[in-house]
Amino acid sequence: MSEWPELASLVEAFGGARVLCVGDVILDHFRHGTVERISPEAPVPVLKLGVEENAQLGGAGNVVGNLVSLGVRAQFVTVIGAAGAGDADHAGKEILRLLDKHEIGIGEILLDRGRRTSTKTRYFASGQQILRTDHETPLPLANKIRRQLIDKANAAMADCAVVVLSDYGKGVLDDGVALELIEAARKQGKYVIVDPKDTDYRRYGGANLLTPNRKELADASRLPVDTEKRVAAAARKLIGDHGLGAVLATLGRDGMTLVTAEGEVSHLTAQAREVFDVSGAGDTVAATLAAALGTGSALKDAAELANVAAGIVVGKVGTAAASAADVINALHHRDISSAEAKVMALQQALETIDRWRRREFKVGFTNGCFDLLHPGHVSLLAQAKTACDRLVVGLNSDASVRRLGKGDGRPVQAEAARATVLASLATVDLVVIFTDDTPAEMIEAIRPDVLVKGADYELPRVVGADLVRGYGGKVLLADLEPDHSTTATIKRMAK
Repeated sequence: MSEWPELASLVEAFGGARVLCVGDVILDHFRHGTVERISPEAPVPVLKLGVEENAQLGGAGNVVGNLVSLGVRAQFVTVIGAAGAGDADHAGKEILRLLDKHEIGIGEILLDRGRRTSTKTRYFASGQQILRTDHETPLPLANKIRRQLIDKANAAMADCAVVVLSDYGKGVLDDGVALELIEAARKQGKYVIVDPKDTDYRRYGGANLLTPNRKELADASRLPVDTEKRVAAAARKLIGDHGLGAVLATLGRDGMTLVTAEGEVSHLTAQAREVFDVSGAGDTVAATLAAALGTGSALKDAAELANVAAGIVVGKVGTAAASAADVINALHHRDISSAEAKVMALQQALETIDRWRRREFKVGFTNGCFDLLHPGHVSLLAQAKTACDRLVVGLNSDASVRRLGKGDGRPVQAEAARATVLASLATVDLVVIFTDDTPAEMIEAIRPDVLVKGADYELPRVVGADLVRGYGGKVLLADLEPDHSTTATIKRMAK
């Protein structure tokens, strides 16, 4: 997977991408107010609506909005409700206005008097959603409209490298429409991404990439998806059953898992620091994938960028979009703050370790002062990481180092500096500072699968060894690099 400068260069090239989106457009309507009492008529809050309300493109419309925000030239084929001949219904008119505002062409938008434009109205109090109401006609398209939609989509494909089918289950892609569009796109050599709905994925047969969330993956595969390995197994089943090129499963706080038809599995850690609203995050993923793949990016890099973009939009309220500048800034921030983010208090570390264990990762632990990092330290940490999937390092606090009697002026570097240096190493996944003389309590709390110390220790002297071996864990005594120690280094400096 590429480093952040290369990924940023891919984002900068999004302006050259051409993407077609076909699917269910939805008007997302937001009403805001306050709740100060419970209704005397029923145990429900009374929402006093204020003047603040707004509308945004939702469903497939949000995919297109995200594409435009990323700088992509997008085409959109969809169906809205009609109030009369040549006249959209009220919600449809608002969608046309929003499309025009985003400079998205409306020439491919079809009107259907037999349906109403899908609308989701969300009610908020103090920034939190308390109710949603839906208006829709979730029926397959009538034959005439169906044919018109397919013809318009086929024509629009000629100028696009990627086709996104955004299925929200409102009928636009029902009754074989999705499958017919996939076949047409593949014949024209276009890459097809499907954001799926329902449980019968035969309708998406032959697509290059599907992006189900965890529940959709479980329902479609009829397999458990509670661990990373099970997610991969479910994705492989869908790939085999429906002739797919790949599956990118979005897993909320557990990130994403990419599985290809060739059997390669990649897990991407969630990027969001704080989640306010997950509405439309899947749309952002589909749009960013399309933008990246439309510029010729490798699938892994496209998935990484989609993961970053999703982390941006879940930190906003409503069906938000991530801009190209947002993604580049997030990539840069992630790069410069990755080491800092690895340094955690014990309780926060335990939560992270719990997520690792749900993904069936083997957790290793080692500890030390790590004052003036030298090749011996690097070797020990490398050996420790080889024995596990995720390595936690317990770091003696400044006070703890002084009590160990390491000598005057020790530690040379303060605990914050030592922690940052340790966390910058690729072999280290977490750094936790402890203030006790030994890490015994930390080891008991973490319960590592592997406990690592240097071979200069005898097994009975390794703190926590009896505990770890008692519950079936392993204790590893790592080989030492000769002639390397912090004390010796300080003596040479003094001379």
